[in-house]
Amino acid sequence: MRLRALLETDALGLRLLGGEDELDRTVRGVMTTDLRDPSRYLSGGELVLSGLAWRRNATDSEPFVRILAGAGVAGLAAGEAELGNVPLDLVEACAKHRLPLFAVHETVAFATITEHVVRQVSGERAGDLAAVVDRHRRLMTSGPAGGGPEVVLDLLGSDLDLHAWVLSPTGRLIAGAGDAPLAEPVGAALAGHHLAATRTGRPAPHRTTVGGTTYSLFPIRNTGRGALPGSRDVRESALSDWLLAVEADASDWPSARLDLLHGVTQLIAVERDRRDAARTVRRRLAQEVLELVQAGAPPAEIAARLRVAAPVLLPGLGAAPHWQVVVARVEWGGAEGSADAGGPSGSVTGTPAGGPGSAVAGGPVAQALLEEILVDPAVTGSDSADRIAVAHTGDEAVALVPLPAVTAPAPAHDSAADAASVEEDCALHADVLLAAVREPLSAGLADDDRLTLGVSAAVHSPEGLRGALEEARHARRVAAARPGRVCAAGHHELASHVLLLPFVPDDVRRAFTARLLDPLRDYDRRHRAELIPTLEAFLDCDGSWTRCASRLHLHVNTLRYRVGRIEQLTGRDLSRLEDKLDFFLALRMS
Repeated sequence: MRLRALLETDALGLRLLGGEDELDRTVRGVMTTDLRDPSRYLSGGELVLSGLAWRRNATDSEPFVRILAGAGVAGLAAGEAELGNVPLDLVEACAKHRLPLFAVHETVAFATITEHVVRQVSGERAGDLAAVVDRHRRLMTSGPAGGGPEVVLDLLGSDLDLHAWVLSPTGRLIAGAGDAPLAEPVGAALAGHHLAATRTGRPAPHRTTVGGTTYSLFPIRNTGRGALPGSRDVRESALSDWLLAVEADASDWPSARLDLLHGVTQLIAVERDRRDAARTVRRRLAQEVLELVQAGAPPAEIAARLRVAAPVLLPGLGAAPHWQVVVARVEWGGAEGSADAGGPSGSVTGTPAGGPGSAVAGGPVAQALLEEILVDPAVTGSDSADRIAVAHTGDEAVALVPLPAVTAPAPAHDSAADAASVEEDCALHADVLLAAVREPLSAGLADDDRLTLGVSAAVHSPEGLRGALEEARHARRVAAARPGRVCAAGHHELASHVLLLPFVPDDVRRAFTARLLDPLRDYDRRHRAELIPTLEAFLDCDGSWTRCASRLHLHVNTLRYRVGRIEQLTGRDLSRLEDKLDFFLALRMS
């Protein structure tokens, strides 16, 4: 707004005392001060309001006005409540420094002027930003991207003083203003709040508080070429949409500002559409390789397709990569049992995962989620998924993840071991993937909805891909047998007892655990003896009396008494390997 507009507002009761030629100055804010030197709090363009408490005599006016003029303020408004008429020495000082001077009538509160200026300035900034956003939208929809989402987020920061970030469903930072970093735990928490609110159908924007800071969360609807097919079920959008997190409480915003933010989300959706369109080639390559592997095609044919895929997925890489396979499955309403119980490994019927009457297929959702989960965490931005090729069939998504070949020369005496070590460092690990996404994605799933992941070992040739696919599918089944909405298992666990446990019939599980553990549970319930926790700690410490007693903060004699009671109640001997193993498995299956 211009200074001239202040004189045209009767409610402000301002009188111009000097500076008529400077009334076209732009007012960018307002500041109230009675400091003799307020320069540290001024950035230029402010209307300064002062009750003149800093003035002790006539010589004080000139230094005060000189400081204001040097800071580039728009004008000075002096209150008449304390001194009556504005002193002549102040009028002369303002004329000397060409600083517009207003008198504020004693009946007008500074708060009234402040509120009016802030409202006008914010409205004009929003209008200016809306025009910029509209121009930027037209540029992005008709030609190359003009800098991506960061440009719009920088505008929000500079013109509306709003810090904002674009986040993925897992809380990964896709874009943000350069001077406003967002910690990873905060991003994950915001994504979790957004997913939970979206899943329950609450209208946006969603207001939440993380670490004492209030945020408003706006969904970024993906409606372009990369959008999931079919109708937009809330379960799809909860797990697939990006979000715009704004550090502000939007609950009392005027409709004009809300409309502006919705326009920003539409602009960012254009950028996401570009990103998803770029994934089309990678998805097609993955689909072709997957079909060949499942059909039992000759290794030479699979190798030829992989040679085509390698330059697309790993541009500039000279050596042929190794590969890992990751399998994901999203299921609505607990359909796991019916999907996995029958048929050969990996067979998919295409029945919607939500059970009878469900219209939401899990495959496309799992594909979008797997593309997000497998993004290289060391790379930020909306185009950081260039190493990921994900196909889907039925309710399952399958990712081919290339790993750079180990090319560094290793010492001759242990070359194989060193190469394996380097390869292991580059490979994906199920527990690492799970830790990164479990918290936010769990919030986007209802109590009976699930996301399960299986990760294969790395393979070095096309002949190994079929085995890697089956390995990843078996690992996913192990994950599906665990409690929780989001679970993962890796190939390491397939050589362990955990591979056997998910396939033990429920009635056998119940009988086995009841025979061993029910006597201890009953005793604990009656005597509060904590025999079950003692047994778990004893086995976890490999039967070491000293380490177990230290962990439980007990005297060794007390621990010996408890173990003796366990043996007496169960008829087992915890010094025998067989009985230790039985207890261990019973605890795992309980």
